[in-house]
Amino acid sequence: MLEKGLLIKINSDLFTVKIKDQVYNCKLRGKVKKTKPLVGDLVFVDLNNLTIESILERKNYLLRPNVANIDISLIVTSIKEPNISYTLLDKLISIITINHIEPVIILTKKDLALEEEFQNIKEIMNYYKKIGIQVFLNTDIKKIKKYLKGKIVSVCGQTGAGKSTLINKLDHHLNLETNEISKSLGRGKHTTRLVSLYEIDDFYIIDTPGFSSIDISIYSKEDIKNSFIEFKDKECKFNDCKHICEKGCQVIEDVNNKKILLSRYENYLKFIRE
Repeated sequence: MLEKGLLIKINSDLFTVKIKDQVYNCKLRGKVKKTKPLVGDLVFVDLNNLTIESILERKNYLLRPNVANIDISLIVTSIKEPNISYTLLDKLISIITINHIEPVIILTKKDLALEEEFQNIKEIMNYYKKIGIQVFLNTDIKKIKKYLKGKIVSVCGQTGAGKSTLINKLDHHLNLETNEISKSLGRGKHTTRLVSLYEIDDFYIIDTPGFSSIDISIYSKEDIKNSFIEFKDKECKFNDCKHICEKGCQVIEDVNNKKILLSRYENYLKFIRE
């Protein structure tokens, strides 16, 4: 008897699948091992043998973190300790957008910032909002929950930014392990070791190991260009304009006129070079 379920946790060769309101620990059938299962996969399970018989086609997936079928990715971004990195933020936005997932920015540790620092960051965040990216403080729990309704959500961001803390705020019953910034290293300590999917109210959320550097070089220059959503529909002189040094480039003109955020454009050039 085959039943369709959602793969919610992987621990070595044990695969936890939720089917309706029940949870089953399953093994992989030999034929399925060729397709590496990911948390978030929809699978068919043989309930008699507790084996995963097949994996349904994915609408998207990420390799780092290893997750599939994501609707929204929360980019947890600390204002201080560690300091906000716009390069990492833009890199994550690009990778998430390329994979047809909606990026949402969650700002953490506002209490550690001076008022002047926060106002500067708030002004920059207004630009992200203007180009269509949702931005929340990690204290806006009701607003965040409302926005995530009915979605499968991944959480990513720099180590120590407060990903597990955010999930604990969304559902205090989970009580995920958290840790403070290492003062000697200036970065966070890893607290999440397994990729796990949790059901919170009417949405699913995936907690994933943190990281401080990611590789964008696996994507094409065209993918990277298209991931900068404010570049779209610009009336450049040339249809295939790369927005780097071409004459008549509307993007460059908008950067010079401060219609496009300079740090975004500089990060675009950096990613293209990578």
